[in-house]
Amino acid sequence: MKEKIKIIHILNSVGGVDVALRLILENLDSKIFKSIAIHGINDTTTPYLDDKGEEVEEYKISIQRDISLFKDFKALIKALRIIKREKPDLIHAHSAKGGILGKTIGAILNIPSFHTPQAYSYLSAQGWFKRSMYLRLERMTSFANSKVLASSQSEMNRALKEVKYKKEKVLLFNNSITASQDVSQLSINKTWPDNYICSVGRPSYQKNIEMMIRVLAEVKHKQSEVHLVLMGIGYHSPNLSKIDKLITYLGLTENVTLLPWTSREDIFNIISNARFYISTARYEGLPYSIIETLMLGKACVATDCDGNRDLIQDGYNGFLVPQEDIVEMSEKIVRLHLDSQLRKGFEVNAVELFERNFNMEKNIEQLEKIYETEVRS
Repeated sequence: MKEKIKIIHILNSVGGVDVALRLILENLDSKIFKSIAIHGINDTTTPYLDDKGEEVEEYKISIQRDISLFKDFKALIKALRIIKREKPDLIHAHSAKGGILGKTIGAILNIPSFHTPQAYSYLSAQGWFKRSMYLRLERMTSFANSKVLASSQSEMNRALKEVKYKKEKVLLFNNSITASQDVSQLSINKTWPDNYICSVGRPSYQKNIEMMIRVLAEVKHKQSEVHLVLMGIGYHSPNLSKIDKLITYLGLTENVTLLPWTSREDIFNIISNARFYISTARYEGLPYSIIETLMLGKACVATDCDGNRDLIQDGYNGFLVPQEDIVEMSEKIVRLHLDSQLRKGFEVNAVELFERNFNMEKNIEQLEKIYETEVRS
């Protein structure tokens, strides 16, 4: 019997990074691949499942989002021991912290590694010096036996042009989701009106929720009944108090519903029943919330940034607007709100784009081939 290909995934398992790995493991052929997950002690308590619904073997170590020399070194040593013992054929590192650990251990043990950044960490840096330091760290850990497995074309471009990977060291596998999703009912009480727009995004520098609230205030001048349901404000929301104060200051307390992180089924339900979706992000990897929006057949108004521009084609399935352009975005939201024919056209195109590029049931074979080619080469 042919021996399975053993792959160790290493990551700080939160948010979209957690979703990405779960979708991969739930669709990867477990007859061919043996999967193991190494992740943070406190990042998730929900077990990973394979394509048969069986629990995937996992190890928990001190991987965390924030930088801590002691905890990061401890995580490196422990992950090194685990990987040395398990002897995988391939390491697939996800997120910034997972990438540093996975690529470093791969170089030490001479194991090929892939890194999927899910948005490069240097994009989150506010200030030239900090950004240049993070970028330098990415370049320093671009070891000979590591490759980037980008989650979007924009991320691929960053790897080539800014991190300076050679072309043959950068591959693309778009974040993808499965098409069959239950959107029939909510597990939480609905406290918002039937006519609403929605978004998913924790109050943080990346998601730029301050812009979203200011856009909503501008829209309210023309559409007084506008209502925003914002999901995902629970985990790591450093700007939440600032957002609360801004909502009150702009007189939007009756126009905004803030929901803590809830189940994916609830998110699907809320998106599917919304008028359309909006995003004010400064950067993304390839955002699952917008992929879900495409799958559910919804139009989108979004800022023109990495990730968003890979999913929204301006004038085809939504609108792209310049970052920080509050007036332009508010005008596009009002237009889409009033023009039902335009909205319906975008909705049809959204589903078509999803089926063509982001359906995991079709795309998983591409990832399996990438894994096999790397191990067999």
